Amino acid sequence: MASLTLPPAPPNPRQDAIDLHKAFKGFGCDSTAVINILTHRDSVQRGYIQQEYKAMYHEELSQRISSELSGHHKKAMLLWILDPAGRDATVLREALSGDTMDLRAATEIICSRTPSQLQIMKQTYLARFGTYLEHDIGHHTSGDHQKILLAYVGIPRYEGPEVDPTIVTHDAKDLYKAGEKRLGTDEKTFIRIFTERSWAHIASVSSAYHHMYDRKLEKVIKSETSGNFAFALLTILRCAENPAKYFAKVLRNAMKGLGTDDKTLIRVVVTRTEIDMLYIKAEYFKKYKKPLAEAINSETSGNYRTFLLSLVGHGH
Repeated sequence: MASLTLPPAPPNPRQDAIDLHKAFKGFGCDSTAVINILTHRDSVQRGYIQQEYKAMYHEELSQRISSELSGHHKKAMLLWILDPAGRDATVLREALSGDTMDLRAATEIICSRTPSQLQIMKQTYLARFGTYLEHDIGHHTSGDHQKILLAYVGIPRYEGPEVDPTIVTHDAKDLYKAGEKRLGTDEKTFIRIFTERSWAHIASVSSAYHHMYDRKLEKVIKSETSGNFAFALLTILRCAENPAKYFAKVLRNAMKGLGTDDKTLIRVVVTRTEIDMLYIKAEYFKKYKKPLAEAINSETSGNYRTFLLSLVGHGH
């Protein structure tokens, strides 16, 4: 469930473009007006606004935003105006580029997306950056981490809720043999099962494993594997079981302790607002006894804070 709130009557994209232009004009930018318009339009509406803006003012809305806004607010807004696949592609491209390299972010984006989301995002990546996502993954990652990412973006998985209990039991046994039962780890088996099976299936394997061997699969992954490879397996497992809970934890980690990991905060808020932010807020409140909006409010300030809170919505 999305947390995005839209006006009761569908707004006119041309009027929105005119109002945005007005907000940019003159001395200083009316950031509140910009936020009020853009954070209450869905992906399709934002696309239309950008078309109208360009047709009327002969410049890209993104360029105007770039020159009018600054800092985290600008970063977040530039990501938000993109469509979901364009946004994922942009975050990935940045995470797989030299000076902004962030393999954790790249792994999160890949391993938390559905096969159909990955499919569209790969096409967008190629169209936008003129290179295959697989090429960039191959270039910047290595070993089992590289193998699992390439398999995860390459294999079309089933997305439905049905599972075959016989195969579930078989997979649980295979994982036991590949990990706890032997000396060392047979990573190939972990990669095969985690990249070929649906989320519903992996969630069932996880509970079957616990039932059969009295040990949590998450614990097994943590003791049998390490680094980015372990992170990829854990992301797939947690998103198979409960994506909202997974992202609630990512947000919590971004805000706890000294300072805030704004890059992560922006990435998760803008990419999940139109997908499952309401569930993430519920999980956040359940686990940390504090509304997500309250946490964001105390960790951010100014227009950046207003922007994020407009997307997330108040309450829990």
